[in-house]
Amino acid sequence: MAIRSAGLLLFRRRSDEVEVLLVHPGGPFWAKKDEGAWSIPKGLVEPGEDEFAAAKRETLEELGVAVDGDFNPLGEYRQPGGKVVVAWYMEADPTLDLNDIRSSEFQMEWPPRSGRIRRFPEVDRADWFSLKDAARRILKGQRPMLDDLLAHLAKADV
Repeated sequence: MAIRSAGLLLFRRRSDEVEVLLVHPGGPFWAKKDEGAWSIPKGLVEPGEDEFAAAKRETLEELGVAVDGDFNPLGEYRQPGGKVVVAWYMEADPTLDLNDIRSSEFQMEWPPRSGRIRRFPEVDRADWFSLKDAARRILKGQRPMLDDLLAHLAKADV
């Protein structure tokens, strides 16, 4: 069975444009990567955990703020490595301040084989992107989420 992750695609409307919130992974491997490195807030579903609960938990861990509102299922997306990401979407609270994000941390040996254990944030940045910019920055396997979001929003606006 494929490893499953769950996450939330948060969006907002700015004038006539839809923007999505993406996060940049922390740690030394991603430090100098931008295009194709960003993601929706997401993470692994623990054994026996409800996937929607996991999506909300992971978003809290990566942003440091709880999000609540009217969530809608977006879909399931098989990633190039075989993992499946299940996602929901929601229009974000306009008061969500990205300057206040406080990501949880992870530990790893860095530099490799140095014997030194360092702490890094799971997420080192979060930002709003137009759909065009998001398509360049988001991980390849998550790009279909942007098209699906647009399709869902078009149905809702009819």
